[in-house]
Amino acid sequence: MSTRDFIEKDYYAALGVSQDADANAIKKAYRKLAQELHPDKNPGNTQAEARFKDVSEAYDVLSDPKRRSEYDEARRLFGAGGAGARAGFPGGGGFPGGGQTFDFGDLFGGAAGTGTAGPGPRGAGGLGDILGGLFGGGAGPRARSQAASGPARGQDVETEATLSFEEAVLGVTVPLRMQSPGSCPTCKGSGAKPGTSPHTCPVCQGAGVTSRSQGAFAFSEPCRNCRGTGSVIDDPCPTCSGSGITSQTRTITVRIPPGVKDGQRIRLAGKGAPGRRGGPAGDLFVVVHVAEHPLFGRKDDDLTLTVPISFAEAALGTTVTVPTLDGTVSLKVPPGTASGRTLRVRGRGVPGKGRKGDLLVTLEVAVPVRLTPAQRKVIENLAEEMDEDPRPQITAAIRPGGET
Repeated sequence: MSTRDFIEKDYYAALGVSQDADANAIKKAYRKLAQELHPDKNPGNTQAEARFKDVSEAYDVLSDPKRRSEYDEARRLFGAGGAGARAGFPGGGGFPGGGQTFDFGDLFGGAAGTGTAGPGPRGAGGLGDILGGLFGGGAGPRARSQAASGPARGQDVETEATLSFEEAVLGVTVPLRMQSPGSCPTCKGSGAKPGTSPHTCPVCQGAGVTSRSQGAFAFSEPCRNCRGTGSVIDDPCPTCSGSGITSQTRTITVRIPPGVKDGQRIRLAGKGAPGRRGGPAGDLFVVVHVAEHPLFGRKDDDLTLTVPISFAEAALGTTVTVPTLDGTVSLKVPPGTASGRTLRVRGRGVPGKGRKGDLLVTLEVAVPVRLTPAQRKVIENLAEEMDEDPRPQITAAIRPGGET
């Protein structure tokens, strides 16, 4: 990312968010635009593809707190959208007494050690040295220009995967088919037409930067002939138009570890977009969505399950067979168990770090809706035997005014 991009491009406008938008708003706007502009939905639409790249570039900067802070500071100092890109120093007329305009693209170049400076002291760097810390490190402008034309890390890519409840708990290996930037298959990423190759830029001699003197100062800027890359492609690849990268559909196999939660992001290092000029690939982030289960719930690393039992089983005690995600287990219900009591089955929950969660079984006493005359008689006899006729007790417990 060049300094000129920081000044001239309005990344907030690209995503359609305000400058004070939080990280969630930025992410939401990016995902919406990425879905609308994705090459899969707009085959052959070069305008949508270009817009997709702009949106991705904007999100790449604004989603990183450090880079966003640097971007905001650059726009605050030099004006948003390049408004001051060719303005003079504050106060109007360029250099004092000179009447010349000043190119902010040159502001971040320097003369340190180049030997091209005029009467000024040798080794005095440009303002790019003064503001070097703002745009990443204290390296001089030449070092930054060479870094810009050197290897560049590929962009991070995000995709989604929907898992069943069992797959999320137990872990699974899934194939993911995704659309993302990749090395052009025609030119193998060189950007040059097959049978040709890039050659060293004759203007900057491969440095990617050119210098010029202006009065007592010397200024450096990215070479306009090679756009700062240090090499020139005479015959661009017809497939990628010289970029070396095309949008490709690929299928990769991803191992989802046991115990992932809904909404969790899994990072796969080096599985994102390929780097430029031999740089490392970016990372792939997989956002996991977990479907609900008809029987089980989840509380951290514990599974939850509700099991109905009869009144007789609750009163007399019993042994019930309850399901788990990998089989069944027998559970002893002690006599006199109240409805809503939770019993713990250790080690039958979600695999965690160093231990496995438990299965929490909540017992629910089922009350029959309809009784036969014989059943009603049995219950009445039981209540009489236990001297626990509930009706007079409930009636006596209710006070005037509805208070109990």
